[in-house]
Amino acid sequence: MVDEKKVKEAISLLLEGIGEDVNREGLKDTPDRIARMYTEILAGNDDDAGVHLSKRFHVENNEMVLEKDIVFYSMCEHHMMPFYGKAHIAYIPNGEVVGLSKLARTVEVFARRLQIQEQMTAQIADAMMEELKPQGVMVVLEAEHLCMTMRGVKKPGSKTVTMAARGAFETDENLKNMFFQMLNC
Repeated sequence: MVDEKKVKEAISLLLEGIGEDVNREGLKDTPDRIARMYTEILAGNDDDAGVHLSKRFHVENNEMVLEKDIVFYSMCEHHMMPFYGKAHIAYIPNGEVVGLSKLARTVEVFARRLQIQEQMTAQIADAMMEELKPQGVMVVLEAEHLCMTMRGVKKPGSKTVTMAARGAFETDENLKNMFFQMLNC
């Protein structure tokens, strides 16, 4: 849970540290706004992906399910700058599926934490395996990192792609190939 009082104090100190006047009109309410913003964008620390994945439906068909282009926004834990992009999740059911919105909610749980993309990719795949017990899961995240595009090497438009394969996707190259074919449809 975000301690808004501490965040406000920290932002006031930060503003002073960079030479700003914390009492000037444009900055007076900034510490409060930032504290509320962090409460919103870091809400995943208080959320459990299992809650979203617990509502399931029985199915006879165990063919691959792919939800692609799930937009997410997260915060890099190294620089506390945003990274954003799209998540693609596929799984092979084992007699049960979840509502499609639940996959997007699962992405949000992990995106709304101070995070690195590699870890977020694995966390989504692991939560899916643990909660759904599917035959396999494949997660691909592609994101632009502002810590790399607006500072440092300053390479806007560059994307980082991470992948996590679990279960059948780890061993079956045909499944992986089918995933990438479906992703490009």
